[in-house]
Amino acid sequence: MWIERSISPRLKRLAASRPVVVLTGARQTGKTALLRRLFPDHHYVTLDLPSEASQADQDPIAFLKRHPAPLIVDEVQYAPSLFRHLKLVVDEDRSSHGRYLLSGSQPFALMQGVSESLAGRASIVELGGLSSAELRPLYPEFNPLDLIQRGGFPELHANRAIDPADYMASYVATYLERDLRSLLQVNSLRDFERFLRAAALRSAQLLNRAELARDVGISNSTAGIWLSLLERSGQVHLLEPWFSNGTRQLSKSPKLYLKDSGLLMFLMGLHSQTDLLNSPLLGNIWESWVVNDLLRQQQACGQNNTLFFWRDRSQEVDLVMHRGGRFWLADVKWSEQPDAKAARALHKVRALLPEGSVADCALVCRASNPYPLQDVQVLPAQEAGAWLGLSPAASAGP
Repeated sequence: MWIERSISPRLKRLAASRPVVVLTGARQTGKTALLRRLFPDHHYVTLDLPSEASQADQDPIAFLKRHPAPLIVDEVQYAPSLFRHLKLVVDEDRSSHGRYLLSGSQPFALMQGVSESLAGRASIVELGGLSSAELRPLYPEFNPLDLIQRGGFPELHANRAIDPADYMASYVATYLERDLRSLLQVNSLRDFERFLRAAALRSAQLLNRAELARDVGISNSTAGIWLSLLERSGQVHLLEPWFSNGTRQLSKSPKLYLKDSGLLMFLMGLHSQTDLLNSPLLGNIWESWVVNDLLRQQQACGQNNTLFFWRDRSQEVDLVMHRGGRFWLADVKWSEQPDAKAARALHKVRALLPEGSVADCALVCRASNPYPLQDVQVLPAQEAGAWLGLSPAASAGP
């Protein structure tokens, strides 16, 4: 079963205007399947095959003769020498667009090759997991527990016979062995897995690297390197706080979010919806799902770097969108019917911002339908993206 991806129109536009398009993202988010579906006339080769990777790296001229453009090259990071040759080929005819579509799941070598050889020639797009907007046709009845447990990996929704816990156990083992052992000096995979689980327990909380390192028993510098690894490989997101020169009292520490809610549940040791409902971290898991859902919708329409959070000595607001000098403020609540008390922080932060600069405020929750609560919108979580204008068709903003 194919699930339509919201990022598809953006990829087609880029391929029609740029010689090279690079699609990156975490493993199992559907990069290869998406490129092959959108560009069926392109030749396809994967460098997962050692023989192909060897020729692409050692004899790129012969490799490209065997695989002429237009071409999709999967796992392109396994042939770093290919990037330099692609630069020469592209420069011979800069007016020909969409010739090379590259994908990879190890962004370290991939992005190094792109930045060194294809700067100014390639557009880079990140593909995340499935968003609620993409899943809506499959789930007309919004079931947050089911969506949280299955997360955003397409295979878990295309084939519901797959057990999420089994899938996540295999994913963690593959990620640790295949990506990390070959990429970084992770001397102890057991320590790294403990670090991954400790990070999961802190999802939707302010990041304290020293505390994280102390709890795992590693140095602060190692914790910083490993956290950067998780961020760059698409496993975590660090949501930055909103602050300006005039608001020095605001927190400058980011909030840590594990990107996939199904993986988050697994790493927390929660293997069923009953476990989830009984967990004291249910609110954090729900907030993680909502924030990441909005980030995925941002990726699809190219509106990155506009979401923040607000925290000062007395108030916190989970989400702040700033665009064009205006603000949209939102708090995330597990409740189905939040009351006026739930909106207090929104009112107080609105009063701290310049008069007239706040476009709207919302409580994002499990409500069945949107409704006004004094001067705040109560929004079902699956409608928060539309409220913020996060859709490919609404890229001009809310």
